[in-house]
Amino acid sequence: MQKLISITKNEFEPLISEDHYIINNILENLLNEEITELFLKANNCLEDENFSDALTFYDLILNIDSKNISALIDKGTTLQVLGQIKSAISYFDKALSISPCNLDALINKGSAFHLEENYLEAISCYESALKIDKKCSMALAYKGLSLGELGKYLKQLVISKKHYLLTNIVLLHKYLKKLLKIS
Repeated sequence: MQKLISITKNEFEPLISEDHYIINNILENLLNEEITELFLKANNCLEDENFSDALTFYDLILNIDSKNISALIDKGTTLQVLGQIKSAISYFDKALSISPCNLDALINKGSAFHLEENYLEAISCYESALKIDKKCSMALAYKGLSLGELGKYLKQLVISKKHYLLTNIVLLHKYLKKLLKIS
């Protein structure tokens, strides 16, 4: 007992920090397990087309971690499926405020604008995605669709050819890799 009393403040702080670190890791792991379980439940709801219950699970995740990018995007996508486009866009914006270069958020936001027939905003989202990854096939494909809706068929054709070529190059590359492994 005498030893504990004689511990100096500097000797005591590492003990607190170590315990604090261990407790934080345990809590973080428990929260991660809980979030994973909630995502699984949300996915099961989506498979059953029970979108309102899926939204409840995303809300539970966001109550635990308000900056969970996947939950923000998935909630936005689910709201989009339910026709709540403006709400969906706001969730994509929340995700983008945390992770401005998130391709999924940008493409989904563009898709939501497309559904609203706001093709110029949709194209702007796809162009932002293409600035991040100029070979992003989803952004190219969706940009081509939006251009077609605006009647810009020549531009749509150029974009569609880029998407087609990129897709075929990727498929050809995969095929050649498999072929070389067989030989």
